[in-house]
Amino acid sequence: MLPQPPLWLVLVAFVCALGPLVFFHELGHYLVARLFGIPAETFSIGFGHELVGWTDRQGTRWKIAWLPLGGYVKFVGDMSPASNPGDLEQIPPELRDRAFQVRPVWQRFLVVLAGPLTNFILAIAIFAAFFTFIGTPQTNAVGAVIRGSAAAQAGLQPGDRILDVAGQSTRTFNDISNVVAIRPNETVPVTIERNHLVRTISVKLGSDMIEQTPGQKVRRGLLGIFPTMQVMEPVPVTRAVPMAVGYTFSFTRSIVDGIGQIFRGRVSPKELGGPIKIAQIAGTAAELGPLAFVQLLALLSINLGFINLLPVPMLDGGHLFFYAVEAVRRKAPSANALEWAFRGGLALLVALVLFVTFNDLGGHGLFKGLQRLIG
Repeated sequence: MLPQPPLWLVLVAFVCALGPLVFFHELGHYLVARLFGIPAETFSIGFGHELVGWTDRQGTRWKIAWLPLGGYVKFVGDMSPASNPGDLEQIPPELRDRAFQVRPVWQRFLVVLAGPLTNFILAIAIFAAFFTFIGTPQTNAVGAVIRGSAAAQAGLQPGDRILDVAGQSTRTFNDISNVVAIRPNETVPVTIERNHLVRTISVKLGSDMIEQTPGQKVRRGLLGIFPTMQVMEPVPVTRAVPMAVGYTFSFTRSIVDGIGQIFRGRVSPKELGGPIKIAQIAGTAAELGPLAFVQLLALLSINLGFINLLPVPMLDGGHLFFYAVEAVRRKAPSANALEWAFRGGLALLVALVLFVTFNDLGGHGLFKGLQRLIG
């Protein structure tokens, strides 16, 4: 059973996890914009009523708002959610030639791209620091095989090195776990190295139910092996950084793989979680200790960067898509087309938030409780 963190710890951990990630994301936008001389009107962490804030010498209003579910940077000339150029007459004359929407498309592209990239860079920095000061076991060798498991039935033996599963490279046991977990009861090819000989075998994975967050269970795939024992040893920073880049890439690939499994119908969409699940996981990680919480920050940062790169209007990826179209056509899409696209994107995001929130509430037994009350 996972520890059940108290509600106050869940709330504090959620704010302490999401706040810094949003700050660094928006800081990426802000710093690249400053590099190009684009002034910012507002830098906000959270939405809604301002709780505390100040205005710097450049005229940017830095503030913290009461709803900690995101944040934004509003640049001069960025006057609508679709980033359409507003009426330039509303901009002070001395700032008109520096407004966001009058800048070259490549500058706008880089400003928007900087946010998600900053999240990936933050994750790499966290992993690199972890590998440098704490260490990491880098092994994909089987230490033990559980009797009667999928691995045992397929003939895996202690000492085998698992090179890939289902076509996904598995350099570490974390990689193996990530690939196997989203394929319960599937038959997958597994490439192993035994006595310096490489061969591929077919394995029918098992499955079980695990408590992903307290009160919410999901089905995961099982191979039935344990890694070889290996002491965590720090590595030089020159090795830690490339390893951190590889780890970040591997986790991003796992996200893509998981989305593909959902679209193929092999993983239930009900396993998608929203703010409630994130808060619950953050609280659980905080209760496990600072190292677990910092590792969670890195994983959440990758998720935030990846999601924002999706080509959905209202997200950074949607803006990047339209800037790419503008660069190819040498002409921006019409204001009306942008407005309708971003309305559709907003509707899609609202629907997704409602869906994952219902998943979260259902996972905590709310709807079953209501059914009992009604019945």
